[in-house]
Amino acid sequence: MTPDLPSQFLSGVIEGFYGPPWSPAERCQLWDWMVRSGLNTYFYGPKDDLHQRAIWREPYGEAGLREVKDAVDGCRSRGLRLVYACSPGLDVTYSDAVDAQAIRVRFTQLMEAGVRDFCILLDDIPDAMRPADLARWGSLAAAQAAWVNEVYQWSRSSTRGRFLVCPTPYCGRMVAARHGGEGYLEILGRELLTEIDIFWTGPEIISERLDLEPIDRLTRILRRPPLIWDNLFANDYDGRRFFCGPYAGRPLALKGAVRGILLNPNTEFPLNFVPIHSFGDYLAAGEGWDARASFMAGLRAWWPHFATVGNPLDFADLVTFADAFYLPYEEGPEADALARDIARCLGSGRIPDDPESLAVRARMLRLKEFCARLVDLTDRGLFHACHRRVWELREELDLIDRWWAHRIDPTREGHPFESDFHRPKTYRGGLVPRLQSLLKPFPDGHFEAVVAGVSTGGDS
Repeated sequence: MTPDLPSQFLSGVIEGFYGPPWSPAERCQLWDWMVRSGLNTYFYGPKDDLHQRAIWREPYGEAGLREVKDAVDGCRSRGLRLVYACSPGLDVTYSDAVDAQAIRVRFTQLMEAGVRDFCILLDDIPDAMRPADLARWGSLAAAQAAWVNEVYQWSRSSTRGRFLVCPTPYCGRMVAARHGGEGYLEILGRELLTEIDIFWTGPEIISERLDLEPIDRLTRILRRPPLIWDNLFANDYDGRRFFCGPYAGRPLALKGAVRGILLNPNTEFPLNFVPIHSFGDYLAAGEGWDARASFMAGLRAWWPHFATVGNPLDFADLVTFADAFYLPYEEGPEADALARDIARCLGSGRIPDDPESLAVRARMLRLKEFCARLVDLTDRGLFHACHRRVWELREELDLIDRWWAHRIDPTREGHPFESDFHRPKTYRGGLVPRLQSLLKPFPDGHFEAVVAGVSTGGDS
């Protein structure tokens, strides 16, 4: 643990995404990365583990239980804490003694496998209450607090580990929308035992910034500092991107205002190298946090994984590539500058064949070639993790390049541009692009309907 953080501060990685859970081998690699980066907690809660969420009442079979035991042993041998999360919220009845017994049976099996730290996830569920629960408690927060308190107090006879809960409204926007009911957080903070940690993602599910003043207000409401579930690098909601930028938008003083910070990262395990590296840098930093410097250091440490069977790739091209998959709210500076320069060249009224424009095209082609060369990576797991998203980037760059070649070819003057490799329906085809064309998003977050290319229904 970083010397300036208290020993009870949780820092680590959440396996809590929607998508295929990581393999045992990937988890072992993760734990080694975590030790290297000074982290202390591995959180197991992938939504697509059926026993974690869909069939939470059913104990593991022999094979599943062996995997849990191996994870416990793997973490313990490295000095890491393993938190096991269960998500009963989709169909639990808080007043039902059968459901209360079911969670005790589940946790008993896990404790016998060596688990000592637990979390109950009540996120991503409807906030409707069953009549029996409403009649008994009057609010969702009160029902959940009573249920979690009972499970926690029962568990104390067998384990003294940490106990965590993720509330139904877990970000500022959900609270503002009264998800979970009026006064949810105030009720939860008042009625949930103070030893139990409460997760929070910030103002949004994916928060660009985590500022101290809102955290201080939340601490007063919850009657304890929150535990940050940080979705900065999560990509299970976006099939087109991953995020390998630095840990950013979080002041160093945040570490002293919360009970811990856990990252919920990219679904594709190999793409989390730089985020975990940078997060470790952040935790170790005493002052003067430089996110970009941390990113560059992490990228250099990641660079050996990009060894190929042919001629070596260029590190400068890796920087541009990683900047193209930086953070949810921004591209890195190299990719951002390239996109701006390409847009300027395409939007100019003249033919883009002057030296400055051709230099932009050359930079663009270097990125396209880097994407194409990833097929030669000796680290096949890394290549497979990148493949689909990189393919899309490469195709867009290729289309722009073909348009560029058409524009500067005097024999094509007056002819419309077409590409034999980007045909209607087979390129950018399917139902999703059709649906995406119907509502136009605006920077402030609102949408307007689009009819025949004209936005309708808005005031702006």
